[in-house]
Amino acid sequence: MQAKSDHHDAPLADKDEIARFNALAASWWDPNGPMKPLHRLNPVRIGFLKDAFAAHFDRDGKAMQPFGGLNLLDIGCGAGLVAEPIARLGFSVSAIDLAEENIAAAKSHATLEGLTIDYRATPIEKLPEAPTYDAITLLEVVEHVPDVSAFVAEAAKRLKPGGMLIASTLNRTMKAYALAIFGAEYVLRWLPVGTHDWNKFVTPDELDHTFADAGLLPKERAGMVFNPLANSWRLSGDCDVNYLASATKPD
Repeated sequence: MQAKSDHHDAPLADKDEIARFNALAASWWDPNGPMKPLHRLNPVRIGFLKDAFAAHFDRDGKAMQPFGGLNLLDIGCGAGLVAEPIARLGFSVSAIDLAEENIAAAKSHATLEGLTIDYRATPIEKLPEAPTYDAITLLEVVEHVPDVSAFVAEAAKRLKPGGMLIASTLNRTMKAYALAIFGAEYVLRWLPVGTHDWNKFVTPDELDHTFADAGLLPKERAGMVFNPLANSWRLSGDCDVNYLASATKPD
């Protein structure tokens, strides 16, 4: 029997968001299902993570498993689209999500793939506050929480001195509204209507200030841009819609 999570007591939880993603759990790994945009986006996200972590930890990014001996916490992991490829790169991965069905789907898929990942249905604030992790990822999650500053602060508490945190999210611009909400949800139907709330989007400067308030040093940012002709994503200097940002914790 699956253990019941304690997210109902979590002040950083949004119950409507949890319910929405619980409903998508069964189709999360379907590359042509509701999570199709994330499947397309994933190679670019993983490429950025690999390069940023390799540079920060002085590892050979071309090695088969360059991050052996390091551990990583993936917060808001969904059903494991990032946790699995990161584990294959050698990280010892822990991954948490508030949607219990997502965690069940993640555990099942990891078992099928022969991967060992510590999945838990728990909020970040319920984890021990000790700085435990070399790396932390917050990918497509900060735009779904009610208090971004408190959320990032909780993540920073778990990051080891000298560690790196990487987030990806949506910029609060009219271009992002047009493409990520009106275009992706209502016109192209890439995502279920209601997936995003423009008012929760976070500008890169706001995210950097949030990092700084949590005791982190903002480092690099990069935009992610979709090319409809190639049907693929690429990194770009254009952060108007989707972007990634990294920060480090001083030694």
